[in-house]
Amino acid sequence: MIDKLIERYQNDMIQKTQELIQIPSVFSPSNNPLHPFGKPIHDALTYMLNLGQHLGFQTKNLDGYCGYIEFGHGDELIGIIGHLDVVPEGDGWTYPPFRGTISNNKIYGRGAIDDKGPVISCLYAMKAVKETYQTHKRVRLILGLNEENDWQGIKYYKKHEESPTISFSPDADFPCIHSEKAILTAYLKMDYGSLLQEPIIIKEIHTHQNPINVVPKICSIILKINPYQITMYNFLQKLKNLIQENKFEIDIYKIDDKEIKLTSYGVSSHSAHPDLGINAISPLIIILSKVFNFYQIKIELLDFFTTFIHTQYYGEHLGISYEDESGKLTLNVGDFHLKNNILQIGLNLRIPVTQNRIDIERHFMHHLSSYPRIDFNALSYQPSLYIPKNNKLVQTLCQVYNKETNSNLEPIAIGGATYARAFENCVSFGCNFPGDLDMCHQTDEFIAIDKLLLSCKIYAKAILALDTLS
Repeated sequence: MIDKLIERYQNDMIQKTQELIQIPSVFSPSNNPLHPFGKPIHDALTYMLNLGQHLGFQTKNLDGYCGYIEFGHGDELIGIIGHLDVVPEGDGWTYPPFRGTISNNKIYGRGAIDDKGPVISCLYAMKAVKETYQTHKRVRLILGLNEENDWQGIKYYKKHEESPTISFSPDADFPCIHSEKAILTAYLKMDYGSLLQEPIIIKEIHTHQNPINVVPKICSIILKINPYQITMYNFLQKLKNLIQENKFEIDIYKIDDKEIKLTSYGVSSHSAHPDLGINAISPLIIILSKVFNFYQIKIELLDFFTTFIHTQYYGEHLGISYEDESGKLTLNVGDFHLKNNILQIGLNLRIPVTQNRIDIERHFMHHLSSYPRIDFNALSYQPSLYIPKNNKLVQTLCQVYNKETNSNLEPIAIGGATYARAFENCVSFGCNFPGDLDMCHQTDEFIAIDKLLLSCKIYAKAILALDTLS
């Protein structure tokens, strides 16, 4: 009966996913207390709460920081924790990122798989259960609003509302996630002010608003040349030769007789999977380091980067290429900028669950001891999540997935961070299927319509299984 109901919901689910994608819910600073994360994110919350009310659920807006949609009775609470914010759209889309275009049985748009499509899937799973069964527990879809930033919305929820008894987040992969790596975001910084009299200086750097948890697709830099000390023709030839020798995709544009612009191109991907992308920042830093060194201009930050990070994804030269059952340590170079004469490189590391940040930072400080002008600043840290594979929640969700898909898969580990870390007795569960491309944070993000429908059936069965779990 549930499957037939969900199949009847298909057109509505497609339409609502499209409409939700059409709201460009990227974080923007706001002084308005009604929408602390910006009006577009507030609009996405309003849309979902109105939809929840229309479908017959109870809803609540938690002061613009979070919201939820709920049904059922009972002392225990099943939580489904998703988010409505998205990373910036980036460039190079085949279809408009905020239109929800349907092509080849897929819905394209920023947030289609992360996390708007899964949120719609869960809402209609709740509707199917509500219309067919009398549950013994309440079921609550919690709508986070700044998961892609600093989680202030979910922190606000935890401060003002009850935490679920048991829960899952539809923000990762099937069959079920039993561990998530720790995440360290750090910056390497140095004062650039003393180098402004050199014959070549960095004037501007642009990463086109790339979030640090995304492999950057494009990075450009403007260099200013002193024509009385360096011949522009010779300088351009040296740059061209270095780029060709290193086989990097970097364009050179001569602005005038004193300035040139270098633009490096890559392929974006989620920073949890830097090997699936091509980093646009790293090649540019390497070329800058080489050309500055050729003209005997020493910039320690560029030298350190070229020596110890280069184009590596796993921190081999830093001595931090750890690996355990949760996977390899990964390192994404997500930011490069110059502001107030401070030159900075931003790093996003995903650390295996058996390692700790102290050891990682110790390796950085050891190598930085020979570079006194560079500071290492840890900006944020999220501890890892680890739940044994034989945990009752993990096993139950895996069984639901395997039965629905006629599979026999084991729970897995990921490098991404989901709201599963925010609550006790919570894991990530879908909505990416095994073998699917991970389109989170990528250009031309999509969710396949048949997978949207199948995940809805899986989530409905999961709600029923958790309702009877003691």
